[in-house]
Amino acid sequence: MLHGIPEPLLIALIGFGGGALLGLAARLGRFCTLGAIEDYLYQQSDTRLRMWVLAIGVAGMLTFGLAGLGLVNLAGNIYYITPWSPLITVLGGLMFGYGMSLAGNCGFGALARFGGGDLRSFVIVIVMGIAAYVMMSGPLARLRLAATEATTPKLETDSYAQFLSQATGLSVVTAGLALSLLIALAALGSRRFLQDRKAVFWSLIVGVAVASGWAGSTWLATHGFSPQPIQSHTFSAPLGETILFLMTASGGGLSFGVGSVFGVLAGAFCGSLIKGHFRWEACEDPRELRRQILGAVCMGFGAVLAFGCTIGQGVSAFSVLALSAPITFVAIFIGAAIGLRQLITGFA
Repeated sequence: MLHGIPEPLLIALIGFGGGALLGLAARLGRFCTLGAIEDYLYQQSDTRLRMWVLAIGVAGMLTFGLAGLGLVNLAGNIYYITPWSPLITVLGGLMFGYGMSLAGNCGFGALARFGGGDLRSFVIVIVMGIAAYVMMSGPLARLRLAATEATTPKLETDSYAQFLSQATGLSVVTAGLALSLLIALAALGSRRFLQDRKAVFWSLIVGVAVASGWAGSTWLATHGFSPQPIQSHTFSAPLGETILFLMTASGGGLSFGVGSVFGVLAGAFCGSLIKGHFRWEACEDPRELRRQILGAVCMGFGAVLAFGCTIGQGVSAFSVLALSAPITFVAIFIGAAIGLRQLITGFA
């Protein structure tokens, strides 16, 4: 207990704060991964894709900057210490991206839409959370672990920042700041995007939200009395954690992920009220609901195989320049492109 607040509640509040910012970014800033991919492929607009890239760069600069100040423990973050297989990561990313296109949203996007009253997204959230736990610790867990162990390479570095550091002699923090700055500059290399102040602003907010997760979990791990993983926002396994918490707090208590999920819902709800967009919606076509459920299952399975979703790998892991991040990023993009092609134009 710190300052009279139980540690599980404290880490949940840290997750809630960042999650609320993400929820607001989704509703007020239209920050959406599937929307970004669809705009880029079919609307000839790269604005929302640049938002995603800028959020990565900003989150990275803040995270490595805080690490240089001793406020973020880079070495202990979950993406460095967890073994990963490039083959399984690609498979998971493709499954997630394809499922995202079928469902019409990723886990984060479904939470944001549910916060605005969309009951179809509620179904996606529940099914995805259950599917993630089936793959993570349920009947498919042993198969996943065996496949991951058999295909995990032995690597000497945990991140691209370490790789650059070894190649140039720069410190890991300096290398990470340089790479993150390059990512941010790549996003800002468009006058049209720079003129869209709203898009730039909400990209910055997403970056701050992700960096706050790394800093908050590091602070509690350093000052708390119980073990605390160094983590930031992701929306795959935390959906299952939240379901467990709601059913029985003794089976799954408060955590960063649970707080993050509730934060996105709260932020999205407030954002929908601000814009006057809150309204109850339901699915009227059984075929649409069937497609969304199938997509949610694919996302739940794929996110666990890839060890993250569009936010978990696509922003959080990217912010620490984890080796798996760009591989998953590309796989999700390709999977989503395949799914969108099937839905919009077909393969004929």
